Order: sequence, then structure tokens, then C-alpha cells
Amino acid sequence: MPRVYVSIGSNQERERNVRTAVAALRERFGNLVLSSVYETDAVGFAGDPFLNLVAGFDTELGLEQVMDVLHAIEVRAGRVRTEKRYGPRTMDIDVLTYGDTISDDDAVDVPRSEITQQAYVLHPLAEIAPKAQHPALGESYADLQARLKLSIEGMHRVELALPGDGQRA
Repeated sequence: MPRVYVSIGSNQERERNVRTAVAALRERFGNLVLSSVYETDAVGFAGDPFLNLVAGFDTELGLEQVMDVLHAIEVRAGRVRTEKRYGPRTMDIDVLTYGDTISDDDAVDVPRSEITQQAYVLHPLAEIAPKAQHPALGESYADLQARLKLSIEGMHRVELALPGDGQRA
């Protein structure tokens, strides 16, 4: 059964939407491993700050099925997909990794390129899976974090009670 890591982010009704995402993921996939929640400046556009975290879970679903579930959760939260890559989000849930799968076609980008480009993705991923290896690079997330030294300026940990917090890693 593959281990899946997903990033969760919101900059509109942030606390409610992050809690909704975690609750929906727990309902569908069961036990989650959750990183801390981080507030980060908007990237790629001028906008309100985001709340971001990473969740990990095991599933028997295929990658496309997982993506369908995540998109359905986003839609229920009012997410409207546009052509713009960067912009305000009610909820954004992206598959970062799906086991050891490597795919960079138009439909699926795993491992997600943001892992090595954005601190708000790599930092929480390294927090919950420091020894796990990036499928394409073969380096642990802790080693990538140390090597890449992505800027964490504008990023800080926030306390946010999440559904099922007693299961938090």
C-alpha cells in the first residue's frame, strides 16, 4: 500500500478550510500523520497569507483515484479551478508523492516539483518524514532541507487545533 503525502493550503477562511480538509482526509483515508501548521506569505501573487501543512496516509486507491478524492474535497469547500497557477485559494490539496511513483506528464506531477522549490512544502514534509526519500532524487527530505536551505522568511508555525489532533505526529 503506497504512502501518500499531500500539501494542504488555504488563504480564504483559512482555519475553517484547513480543518475541513483534515477532517475530510481523515474520514476518507483514516489515520493521518500531520505536520505542524505554518503561516506563509502568498507566493506568486499579492494576497493574504496562507496556512499550510503536509499530511501523510496510506491507501489502496490508485493515484488518479486519490487525485479525484482530493479534487472533490476542494470542490465541496468552494474551490473553483482557473487557468491561473497562483492566486487566492479556499482550499488547495496537492499530491506531493505517491509511493515511489515518478510522473511528470501534463495530468500528474509526482513527486511534485514544489518539494524542492518551496519551503512551505519541504519544511513540513521533512518534519513528518525526515528519513523518507524523494522518489526521483533518492535523498531524504531532511537531507534535501539541509542542502537546499530554502528561505523560510515569511513562514512561521501557528497553533491550530485540528480534527483528531490526538493522532498528530
